[in-house]
Formats: sequence, C-alpha cells, structure tokens
Amino acid sequence: MDPKKRSSDKAAQEMITRMAEAGQQNVWDRLDAQSPQCGFGKQGICCRICTMGPCRITKKAPLGVCGADADTIVARNFLRAVAAGASAHSDHGRGVAEVFLATAKGEAPDYQFKDIIKLYKVAEDLGVETNNRSVKEIAVDVGKIALAEFGKPEGEQLMARRAPQPRQEIWEKLGIMPRAVDREVVEALHRTHMGVDQDFRNILMHASRTALADGWGGSMLATELQDILFGTPYPGRGEVNLGVLKKDEVNIIVHGHEPILSEMIVAASQDKDLLAEAEKAGAKGINVAGICCTANELLMRHGVPIAGNFLSQELAIATGAVELMAVDVQCVMQGLAEIAKCFHTKLITTADKAKIFGVEHVAMEEKTALNTAKKLVGTAIENYSNRGKVNIPNGKQKAVAGFSHESINYILGGKFRASYRPLNDNIINGRIRGVAGIVGCSNPKVPQDYTHITLTKELIKRDVLVLTTGCATIACGKQGLMNPKEALDLAGPGLREVCETVGIPPVLACGSCVDNSRILVACAEIVREGGLGEDISEIPAAGACLESITEKAISIGQYFVASGALVVFGKEFLPVSGSQNVCDYLFGGIEKDLGGRWALESDPVKAAELILEHIESKRDALGINKEAERKLYDMEDRRTLSVE
Repeated sequence: MDPKKRSSDKAAQEMITRMAEAGQQNVWDRLDAQSPQCGFGKQGICCRICTMGPCRITKKAPLGVCGADADTIVARNFLRAVAAGASAHSDHGRGVAEVFLATAKGEAPDYQFKDIIKLYKVAEDLGVETNNRSVKEIAVDVGKIALAEFGKPEGEQLMARRAPQPRQEIWEKLGIMPRAVDREVVEALHRTHMGVDQDFRNILMHASRTALADGWGGSMLATELQDILFGTPYPGRGEVNLGVLKKDEVNIIVHGHEPILSEMIVAASQDKDLLAEAEKAGAKGINVAGICCTANELLMRHGVPIAGNFLSQELAIATGAVELMAVDVQCVMQGLAEIAKCFHTKLITTADKAKIFGVEHVAMEEKTALNTAKKLVGTAIENYSNRGKVNIPNGKQKAVAGFSHESINYILGGKFRASYRPLNDNIINGRIRGVAGIVGCSNPKVPQDYTHITLTKELIKRDVLVLTTGCATIACGKQGLMNPKEALDLAGPGLREVCETVGIPPVLACGSCVDNSRILVACAEIVREGGLGEDISEIPAAGACLESITEKAISIGQYFVASGALVVFGKEFLPVSGSQNVCDYLFGGIEKDLGGRWALESDPVKAAELILEHIESKRDALGINKEAERKLYDMEDRRTLSVE
C-alpha cells in the first residue's frame, strides 16, 4: 500500500517503505491481515461474559441465551471498557504513589522531591497538616493518603473536591461521587457479571462513577505526585520525530507511560563513566529519546527529544540506529520483539506486570533504580558495535512543551498575581472563542496523525485555544504545531494577538494521557476565576479524540462527559452502535443528567464545525456574544454608587 495512505508524516512514510523492502511486517500490515474485522464487535453486540455464550445479537436472535438484549450487552461492554481504562491509568497512579511514599521514607534513595511548593499544595488538598512539620513528615502523610485513595474501604475521592461545587452537587444527587478506584472497578466487573445489573441506564451511570474515579482520582494523583517527584513542567524547547536519532551516538529509546523508569535512564545517560564507555565504543555520546507518553513526560521536564508516537515505535527500530528500547507499561506492541530481531536493537521489558514472551526482562525497582538504569545504558553501549546499515530520516521539528496548570497560571499573571483572569477576559471579549482539548492515540485505521493535525489547524484558525495530551501532542509536534513561530501563522487574529501578548503558542502541550487531569484542573480554574458560568458544563469548551486505540480513551472520554463537557469521538472507535437506546442516552439523554455528552464524527473538518457550534452555543447562553451596552456615568450617577 502507498505509505502516504498510512501516514501523513514523511519520516514515517520513509520508514514504512524501508520495512517493506526488508520484508518486515508493521502494524498496518497486521491490520490488513485482520480485515475484515468483526462487525459484531464494532457495534458492541457480542457477549462472552458467561459460558452459555458467546452470544451475538442479530434480527434473528435479538436476545442472548440468558435473555440479555442489545441495550444490556452494549452497556456492559461499555462499562467494562471504562473499568479497564480506569484501571490502567489508576494503576499507573498507584505505582507512582508507592515510589512517592518510598522516597518520603528514605527507601528509594535515587529519587527526590523536586517541587516542594506543590507538595504543600497537594498536602492541603488531601487534608495533611503542614504547620511546624518537616518536608519528610508531610510527604509521608501525603503518600499514605494518596495510596489509600486507590483502595480505602469508605469515603470519596479527595481530589474530586477540586471540581466546582455545582458539579459536585450533581454527582452527589446522582449517587456517582467517586469512591476508591479499586472499589469502582471491582463493582463495574460485578455489575456486568451475568445475571447482575440489567438496566442499561444504571450500568452507564456506574460507568460515569468509575471514570470519575480515574479522572478526578487515580490519574490526577499520578500527575500531581509525578510533578512533586520529578518537577512541575514549565515551557521548554525540544525536538520531535525520527530525525532526533543520531548516527554517531548510542541511541536509547524509552517507551511506555511511567516516568519512574525513564527519569532514571536520563540520569544514567549523563553519568561520566558511562559517557567515557560510549566514547571507547566509538560513539560521540549517549542520546535518549522517547516514544509515546513517556516521551511527553521527558520532553516537558528535561527537553529530551521525542522520536514519535504509538505508530512510530516499530519505525524507530527500523532505522537501524536504536541500540536499546526499554519499555514499561501500556501501548507497547508485541510486534516489537519480531522487528527487533531483524535489526540489532536490544528490546528489554522492565515492569513485572508487562513482560513479553521471549524478550529479556530487567526488573525496575525503586530501591535500586539508578543502578538498574546504568545497567540498561551499559547494555546499549555494548550493543553499539553491532550496528548494521543506518537509515535515519531527516524529518524533525522544534517544539515547545510543558504547559501545566501552574505554568499557565504563572505565564498569565506572574509570580505574585498568577491568575487565569487574562484567559477568561479574552474569552469573554471574543478574541478567544473558547478552549478545546485534543487528545488520543494514533490508530492505523486512519492515516497517522491526519485527524489530530487537521482538527487542530481548523480550530486555531477560528480562534480556539487548543490543549493537547498524549499521542495527539506528538502528532502536533511532528507537524510544527508546537513550534510557536509556525503555529502562530496558522492562528486566527484574535487568538494570535493574545498568544503573542502573553507569550504562549496557540497549541499548549500539557503532557501524557494520564495528564488529561491537567485539563480538568484548567476547566475548574476557568470556572473559579469567574465570568464564564458556575460549572464546567457552562464554559465554551469541548474535547475531541478522533483517533483512539485503548480502553483508556473511553474512560477519559466518559470522565470528561461526566464533568460536563462535550466529547467528540471518532465513529470507528466507540463500539455502541448496536443499541439505539444506549446511543440515544450517550449522545443526548446523558446531557440532561450530567451536562456533557458524547458525539461521533470522524471527519476532522466536520468535527471542528461541531465543536465550534457547541462553543458558540455556550457563549450565547452566557450572553457574551452580545456587545454590552456602554454607559457613560455623569457626576450624579457616580454619587448614587455604593461601595461595599
């Protein structure tokens, strides 16, 4: 197949061609081999929960063996997807909390707290006393409470208190205020067991509660604790795409989602002894680059370059320039093992919960983290001499990333007047029409990066400020949309004026997919700043995920919907079309309950129109699309004014 139909990225196209010439399969080839894919699965109307099945809903057989109809089956599958997605992000958060607590206790000597100011802020949010206490004492309490949020026997998610009060009241009224993450996931699996919950509305309501435990619980805790451990991101420069690999250096790729591993590899790559070993091996240095969400974490904190997003992982190895790829959890293709055999790349797994059959495993433990990382870097150096032909594409782009809530607050107001006021004011006056979060993965069913890029361009040219996370961020980076000089030329006049004045690009890279919680915090802060309604459902904002690959995306989408947002999803990636009742609720009825809803649209231009229509409707409801009448006060008018 024409590489241009597989990816919109020229560097990726070059490597797709190279893999074909080498007789190596990639993700697109495996998708072709799987076609046509199961139509029942796409609609969400297949059920294999019990052994009386598996059952498929058809006109001939509208009920499963147990009597479950399409509504129940689709809702159950939807909830199970949310539960799996929530467990993935929240288990990531639990791992961070464990390292955080070990660091506080002095049991993880290679880690340290790099943002003490944020430690105090999180301590306050979690109800930890800070007066006349040492950093260690505060951190131990924060770690214990954070870890308890995943499995405490009673009570609700503490971070959910960050949501606007009207939003919390909606959750309380509907009985979906999130509790412990583990409890919601276990209850989700219980509810969807054969013979338990058989009311699709009730099932979908628990999907909201489970997703909220992820967004306002596990994911948010992961982001906050990572910031304290590794530093809160502030804007910095970096480079993106396969061209960041270097012909004359030892190249190490870190791939996955947990910065617990990658932070140590970056530190080890700067070790003087290891740099000397690399020089002895004939290399001019050690070059670390990232793939997927680990890449976002490293770029925004250290300026470490990004080699690519999800669909780039095999292509990076195909350059022949990667000595070592160290992977941890999530989005790691098993196909890497086969492609690594074709080249000299050493593939190593590091998480005990994520091994690959036939691949070397080196366990990453917090007590010996730096030594383990040095061992991995040493392995890469030893492998440098085994290189064959190297073919690194020239393509790479400069990028600015690292827009956390704290950095945006600082940029807009400075150290002593940090505030979202300038953002709110410019939304109110119309220079910025609204805000859109563009998130998600890169899926081989559509040309790589195309939907993310097209949607982003369509929105910024219409004066919508865009926030990105995950593989969508990397897609934008590869196409220059994280390069302020290039991106500002594509922005509408109002958005450009504001961005140039305050010193931000029109596309703000906010981090990895677990960092979608940063967007939740930003939405809550916009509400708190005032002038744009009392709840997230009232602000002119929306989210979009036109390319997804995992259940995590469904969980993310549901917690944004349950927080009051419109979420536009690619049609191919939300398997609910087999139930009209479920569709009617998710795309309409749920808005009456929660203020947010799902919408399906795969065409990025049409998706942009849908988002813009939504934003303008919110502006109309707020009354900010009407010019306020100006009144000139005379002296008599002024005398009647009262000052409280």
